[in-house]
Amino acid sequence: MARTRYASDPGLVARMGATMFLLGVVIAGFATGLVYLIMWFSQARHGGGGGAQLNVGAFIFFAAVIGIGSALASYYWSDKIALATSGAQLVGPNDGPEARRLHEIVDRICAMADMPKPRVAIAPTSVPNAFATGRNSKVAVVCATRGILDPNRLDNSELEGVLAHEISHVAHKDVAVMTIASVVGIIAALMVRFAFYSELFGGGRRGGNGNNQSAALLIPLVMALSIVFYAVSFLLIRLLSRYRELSADRSGALLTGQPSALASALVKVTGDMGRIPTKDLREAAHLNAFYFTPALRPGDGLATIFSTHPPLKRRLAQLEKISDQLGQAAIR
Repeated sequence: MARTRYASDPGLVARMGATMFLLGVVIAGFATGLVYLIMWFSQARHGGGGGAQLNVGAFIFFAAVIGIGSALASYYWSDKIALATSGAQLVGPNDGPEARRLHEIVDRICAMADMPKPRVAIAPTSVPNAFATGRNSKVAVVCATRGILDPNRLDNSELEGVLAHEISHVAHKDVAVMTIASVVGIIAALMVRFAFYSELFGGGRRGGNGNNQSAALLIPLVMALSIVFYAVSFLLIRLLSRYRELSADRSGALLTGQPSALASALVKVTGDMGRIPTKDLREAAHLNAFYFTPALRPGDGLATIFSTHPPLKRRLAQLEKISDQLGQAAIR
C-alpha cells in the first residue's frame, strides 16, 4: 500500500490475502494438472498422436504469451485504455464549471490523503458514475461522468465521498493487484478457446493411427481442466474485487469523515440506474470493473451475483457501522 492517510482494514486485508493465496493454489494446481496430462500422454505417444501433444504445447505457449502480454498491457496502460474506452477527456481547472468543481474536490481529497494529485478527466455520458485507474499516482487518472457531475444529482459532500472512494483504489495500488490476480483466468480462458477450436477442426486426432485413444482424449481433457480452473479463478477474482470495493468504501469514508454522504451517493447513483436507458447502460457496462457502482439496473439477477461489486445492502451496512464508530469516538 502507498504511504497515504487512507486507512486500512486489517480484516479486509486478511481476507484479500487469503483470496490471493487461493488464487496461487489455483495457478499451481492448473500447472500441475497440465504437466500431469502431458506426461501421461507422452507415455502413450509410441502409439501415435504426436500432433495432439504438439497442439497442447502450442496452446500453453500462446496462452501464456497472450495472457501475460495482455496483463502487462493492462498494468502499464490501464489509464489510456480506460480513457479511450469511455471517451473521456482530460480537463484542467479552467475548462468550465464542471471541471473546476471536479478539480476543487480532487485537490481537497489529495490534501487530506497527503498524496500526489492524479490527472482529472470527464466522460461524456449521462450514466452517473466515476472511476480511477493507473498503476501508481504518477500516471493515475480520476474520471467523473457528466451524469454524476450534474449538480442536481449529488451535492459536493456526496461527490467528494465518491471520488475519495475512487482515489483510494490508486492509493492501494488496486490496478496492480487485480492485474496479477487475473493472469491465471486469462490463460485458462484462452486454453479453453484454443482446445475447443482444435477439437472442432479435428486437431486432437491428427497424427494418430485410429487406435490411440489417449491422443483423442488429450485435448478434451485439457479443455475440461481449463474450464474448471477458469471457473474457480473467475469466482475468486470476483470475490477479491468485491473485497477491494468494500475496502475503498471504508477508506474513503474514514478519510472524509462523512460515511453518510458516501452512503447517500450510493443510494442515489444506484437508484438512478433504473432511469437510465438500457442502451446507455449496455454501452457503459464494459467499464463496470472500474466504476464506483456497476452500470446495472437494481436487481439484475445473475449480473448482480457475478458482479465485481458487493451488493448495495452490504456496502450501506458497512458505512452505517463506520458512522456509528465515528459517532462513538466523537462522544469520547
